[in-house]
Amino acid sequence: MRRPVKNRNMVKPDENHNSLVVSKFINYTMERGKKNVAKKIIYGVIDDLKKELKENDVEAILDTILRNVGPTIEVRSRRIGGATYQVPREVRPERRLSLALRWLLGAAKNKKGSPMRKRLADELILAYKNDGEAVKKRENVHKMAEANRAFAHFAW
Repeated sequence: MRRPVKNRNMVKPDENHNSLVVSKFINYTMERGKKNVAKKIIYGVIDDLKKELKENDVEAILDTILRNVGPTIEVRSRRIGGATYQVPREVRPERRLSLALRWLLGAAKNKKGSPMRKRLADELILAYKNDGEAVKKRENVHKMAEANRAFAHFAW
């Protein structure tokens, strides 16, 4: 029997750009409940992106970045008999967004020596150009799924 669908809280769009993606990005960036700090970082990053990429449409920029970073397929562990198989599965859009945001922030946090605003802006610019640590992570996930394609018939 299938489990019931969870009622998830919907995030409200942010006040500056009226965007759900920016609002989620702020929430992912936030640490220890300091939302104003996270807002300053993200809005600063967006300003840097606009200057660097010479484009004013924030939604289009973020859409391109998230499309370049978000995985379309991933592997999930599935236990069958005594063996555990890595079964490739398609990624739902909500999970694709959350993974992309998490990978971008993780890649920016791993770089040391400069302020978070600068590190995150650099990682987003690299992701826009289809390069960088977060894009490499997506490619590794896709390679794992491709390597385990033989177990696709175990998908549930």
